[in-house]
Amino acid sequence: MKIGIPASRGYAIGQAFIKKHVELNITDEKIQDVAKEKDLLRKACEKSKVQLEKIKKKALDSMGEEKAMVFDAHLMLFDDPEFIGAIEGEIENNGLNALKAASDVSSSYVAIFESMEDEYMRERAADIKDVAKRLMNNLAGIEDSFDIAETNTIVIAHDLTPSDTAQLDKEKVIAFLTNIGGRTSHSAIMARTLEIPAVVGLHDITETVQNGDILIVDGIEGRVIIDPDHETVTKYVALQEAYNQEKEELKKLVDVKAKTKSGKRIEVAGNIGKPEDVHKVLENGADGIGLFRTEFLYMDRDDMPTEEEQFESYKYVLEKMEGKPVVIRTLDIGGDKQLPYLAMPNEMNPFLGYRAIRLCLDRTDLFKIQLRALLRASVYGNLKVMFPMVSSLSEFQKSKELVEECTVELKAEGHEVSESIEWGIMVEIPAAAVMADELAKHVDFFSIGTNDLIQYTLAADRMSEKVSYLYDPMHPAVLRLIKMTIDGAHSQGKWCGMCGEMAGDETAIPILVEYGLDEFSMSASSVLRAKQVILEQE
Repeated sequence: MKIGIPASRGYAIGQAFIKKHVELNITDEKIQDVAKEKDLLRKACEKSKVQLEKIKKKALDSMGEEKAMVFDAHLMLFDDPEFIGAIEGEIENNGLNALKAASDVSSSYVAIFESMEDEYMRERAADIKDVAKRLMNNLAGIEDSFDIAETNTIVIAHDLTPSDTAQLDKEKVIAFLTNIGGRTSHSAIMARTLEIPAVVGLHDITETVQNGDILIVDGIEGRVIIDPDHETVTKYVALQEAYNQEKEELKKLVDVKAKTKSGKRIEVAGNIGKPEDVHKVLENGADGIGLFRTEFLYMDRDDMPTEEEQFESYKYVLEKMEGKPVVIRTLDIGGDKQLPYLAMPNEMNPFLGYRAIRLCLDRTDLFKIQLRALLRASVYGNLKVMFPMVSSLSEFQKSKELVEECTVELKAEGHEVSESIEWGIMVEIPAAAVMADELAKHVDFFSIGTNDLIQYTLAADRMSEKVSYLYDPMHPAVLRLIKMTIDGAHSQGKWCGMCGEMAGDETAIPILVEYGLDEFSMSASSVLRAKQVILEQE
């Protein structure tokens, strides 16, 4: 038996298909004809784009528009003057062959993104790897496709790129296993979209298993059983039937409001990063949106989004939610999230530096554009706005002063602004948690951002392998700060939510319910299961 990381829930019993990992022969050989090498690069880019258009169409048919959009980002990279320009620069300035230049540039990009704490930004590393792999295979003349003929196939690979995953035929492929990867990789996310079990981070599964081996994949516990006996197969067939029945039962909770057995109503909301994500939130019966990460509107582009662009995005989400609460977080840039068009200072410790509300209060020209867009959109739904990284009352008060300035300006211009917007803060700095009872006198609500709160409280970067064991959501100090925040909000008659990963953790939900948390916000796929856990609480 092999143990890995459960990336997509479910059980599968089938036969192994190993996707061979082709090693490219990349040399330091210098080139003489720069124009010829750049032409090779151009042709490889064009071929890659044609391939991606086909993959995008297949993804659109099998997974829907939202997941197919990832390939728009891949296509954009082939037209990105910085990415492709950097490869051309290596060819022109250092005489590198196109293959070596593409390898060096993509490796440096991947290293930067993989070192980032933010989950979304780490996923971008997978995009760059995928694009680079396709480009380099085309430069080397290697066809990297795989056709699966048999049904009940379990695909095994060193890694599966988003492109690979999008090409999986769900009629034939029932699960996949990889040597590397984690729960936040694009392939894992797509597996959850396709609703097929996946176990990743298995280290050497491609060496342990042979083509045609019978396997059991346990996507709940992260287990892989090779050539199981009859008794084990019987056991897992029963588990598979029970799991499928449970999934059908969970669908019955789509329209159910989460209440504890004692009758306390608790809201279960969804987190989104793009306007299009709102559809999954609605499909899973969420009570609202507890976190709209607006910084993603600023990413993957060459300039700041305009007021009009932002307004249309916020309006779209508010209208789609039809009066359900929508909590929008203002720009949270800095730390591990950088914008190529926004100059940022070099800092020894950017996570403790110029980021989020600190940046916005310094760059009020940028902040006011976003505030104006939010205020204009407010009349289209139930808007609540929260400011990230707040550590003092003065930051909240200065933000509200800018809100008032923008409101006066907009009304003078003839725009309507809702009178019922709620204004809150994210509690992700221990200082805010400790002062929650005082801050609650001025804000309308709190939303606890556990990802940062945990790492700031324990001084442990969860992305650092050497100290990741210290990153513990259930540490008594973290739990005490969460309880202080909830109690502080309630002492002033205000509500308190949570939008960090802990909100969707089935083991943490009972404790948070006991503490009196009013709203849980999580990825859309976790909403129904969270509802079920809450319904079981006293």
